Amino acid sequence: MTALRPGRDCPLDYRLPVTAFQGEPLFACDSLYVVGGLYGNRQALDALDRLLADEPQALVVFNGDLHWFDRDPGLFAEMEQRAAGHCVLRGNVETELARAQDLGAGCGCAYPDSVAEQTVDWSNRIHQELVQTLAALPELRAPLAQRAACAVVTVAGQRVAISHGDEASLAGWQCSREALQQPQRQLALDTWLQQQGVQVFATSHTCAPVLLGLPAGVLINNGAAGMPNFAGTTHGLISRIGRTSHAAALYGIEQAGLWIEALPLAYDQAAFMADFDRQWPAASAAAQSYRQRLLHGPDDARDPLLPAGFRQCTTPSVQSTDY
Repeated sequence: MTALRPGRDCPLDYRLPVTAFQGEPLFACDSLYVVGGLYGNRQALDALDRLLADEPQALVVFNGDLHWFDRDPGLFAEMEQRAAGHCVLRGNVETELARAQDLGAGCGCAYPDSVAEQTVDWSNRIHQELVQTLAALPELRAPLAQRAACAVVTVAGQRVAISHGDEASLAGWQCSREALQQPQRQLALDTWLQQQGVQVFATSHTCAPVLLGLPAGVLINNGAAGMPNFAGTTHGLISRIGRTSHAAALYGIEQAGLWIEALPLAYDQAAFMADFDRQWPAASAAAQSYRQRLLHGPDDARDPLLPAGFRQCTTPSVQSTDY
């Protein structure tokens, strides 16, 4: 058996069964927030709480990778405690942390070859730090392992499928911006949506937002809830799927009686960076890999949208707010 390349290859148990999205819906609602890639940002959780205070009927699915920057065991435990009242799925971060035996997948990110080896190394080193964090919290290992990898819910009567990666793998990259620009990939996803009877597929994992409307349904990838997604910004993004549009949406599309939109998660960046710097000194893998993005956003312009008849909302540019 060939050894896995840490951070590049997935264990076989990352594969989702073909029946993964065919069961009865987990719950029904009229407004759904999908929160992927919170990455241990408790200030982003505060911002989510403020959104929920304004829309208390909305339900939440944490779409994997709840953890990443929460190296401090106390903060890791706090993230678990605060998310516990919602539906929580596992991403590659939780999957690899929960293993009783290390399979050699490293962080489990399954980075494509286009990602630099230095980035992969940094992620594997962050994962090793979190292994030590969880060693101080042994009671949390079983709850992490028991989480589902995907879910189906209904929003205003329409089926919504949710996965951390893509429709085939827990850490799949076939819902990345690059993959979805390929016509053959768009056709394959449209066929899958039609076969599954799914109107919306909500994903995360790639840290780069996408909104794609297809004849059979809509794909929305929120990028990351716990860190910036566009150049010159300091807010995260979450996906909202609802019967009506949300006033704060940055962009969205209406299809099959649903609004599928990206909402800014405007967290207290100063407080978050204080947490980050306390846990990750300048020489650490996380500081080297992420600190500049956390301060200034990635190089990406605000253009995550593929041809779909989307609506670019008129919401002013959102920056983080100190509370």
